[in-house]
Amino acid sequence: MHEFDAIRPFRDDEADAVIARLCRDPDLRRAAATFFAPRLTKHFPGLARALVGSFISWRTRGLHSVRDVQRWLSRHMGHVIRETTDNLSVTGLDQLSRGVPYLFISNHRDIVMDSALLNFALHEAGFETTRTAIGDNLFTLDCASDLMRLNKGFVVQRRVAGAKAMLKALSLTSAYIRHSLEEGASVWIAHREGRAKDGYDRTDPAVLKMLALAWRGARGGFSDFVDHVRIVPVAVSYEIDPCDLRKARERRIAAEAGSYQKAPGEDLRSMIEGIMGYKGRVHVHIGAPLSSSAADADALALELDRSIARGLRLYPTHANALALAAETSANAAHDTRSIPGERWLPVGNARVMQTWSRRLETCPQSDRPFLLSGYANTAINVANNGL
Repeated sequence: MHEFDAIRPFRDDEADAVIARLCRDPDLRRAAATFFAPRLTKHFPGLARALVGSFISWRTRGLHSVRDVQRWLSRHMGHVIRETTDNLSVTGLDQLSRGVPYLFISNHRDIVMDSALLNFALHEAGFETTRTAIGDNLFTLDCASDLMRLNKGFVVQRRVAGAKAMLKALSLTSAYIRHSLEEGASVWIAHREGRAKDGYDRTDPAVLKMLALAWRGARGGFSDFVDHVRIVPVAVSYEIDPCDLRKARERRIAAEAGSYQKAPGEDLRSMIEGIMGYKGRVHVHIGAPLSSSAADADALALELDRSIARGLRLYPTHANALALAAETSANAAHDTRSIPGERWLPVGNARVMQTWSRRLETCPQSDRPFLLSGYANTAINVANNGL
């Protein structure tokens, strides 16, 4: 067994067996039937699962390699983007060179879409897609693990007990990322564990320390990592967050109780909402590869935070949330006058503000401050770090 077999993406020679396993998987059939045929599933669940299983088998009959799967997924992602966004804009592709492996470090707002949107943009522009880091907390179902690893995802082991075992797991992840880059494959990783539910994009230095483990050498390790890796910051901006009400509730409960315990299947529901929910305008900004002399993880984290904040787009939802938050609480007032007018995008599709108004109407009063701050904090972050 190769040292990376437990975490690496699947290879082409494994694709047929994995696809066949997915077509038979009862959890995937159940989830797909509930999502695509809810009424039939409610009254005839067995029939719905059988029909959906047959449909999945038929639609995947021509897929025999990872590239086949990615082409198929790209077509579906194009459909998702057309149906759930008003526009996807991308900037910064001109700063990349073909055939050069990059370590894309992105802000984290959505479980699936952050990396999927970048990879869609890369694929459409003729670049190779990335190998994508995914926490093992999302692999509670075998079908989820199979799907992600079939789409060039690799596992970041987090559910590990004990300091020694954790260091071993982190070192394995770092070694695999170095191995990937040296093979010529680009890698995507979020700049923090867990999404920025409060709207603040902050890089966790612990992620950077983990990345640097495989570059430890005579010069101390971190400088080797910074010198040898082409680090590219990525900023993803959503006009509407499909999971905003769920995030607001979670933050309110955590504030009241001191912590929040996810229910079984909650991550899966968030993944589906994030993919299929309406997003308004979406922007992906690919920053210039960092030319950094950062001596440690804290310094590099600050550089990434500034680069990500500079790449964020500010939409009318952010402006309205900022104004409403200031009206309801003096403590929520922040000076964002330093943000140039051109950073604020004008109102686009009327559907956006209608959706936003419905969010405000349906949001429980106790969750409302958390909903507003989740949007307003994006603008505050730009004012503090992105100018």
